[in-house]
Amino acid sequence: MKNVNKVILVGHVGGDPVLRETKTGLKVARFSVATSYGAEPTQTQWHKIVAWGNQADACATYLKKGHMVYVEGALKSNRYTGEDQVTRVFFEVHAQDVSFLTPKNRAGAIESEALEVGDLESVDSSDHAEMEEIAL
Repeated sequence: MKNVNKVILVGHVGGDPVLRETKTGLKVARFSVATSYGAEPTQTQWHKIVAWGNQADACATYLKKGHMVYVEGALKSNRYTGEDQVTRVFFEVHAQDVSFLTPKNRAGAIESEALEVGDLESVDSSDHAEMEEIAL
């Protein structure tokens, strides 16, 4: 049987994406997305999102805090050891497709209601060993 690692989120951007470059010049954007669930959507879950390459550029340019976004990607766990020498684990969604859902009359710079960035030059984040070297 085939294994599947797929996450689909529709929610609001928690803060403007932060764009950085790896040592080799590959761009990476990090941002958070809030989703709500429950009978009355009063429970909020926060998700860390990572986008690569042209997709990272588009996210950093067009996404702003509060915008509605669709993210499809793979879940990746990471470990780090804190100053207290305790190993901690956190999870990120490495985006494969991102759609900006905030209407252009509310987003300002967005040119269409659902700008698709997944069709841009794709970057397979599993092929980049340098992912581990990027500061959190």
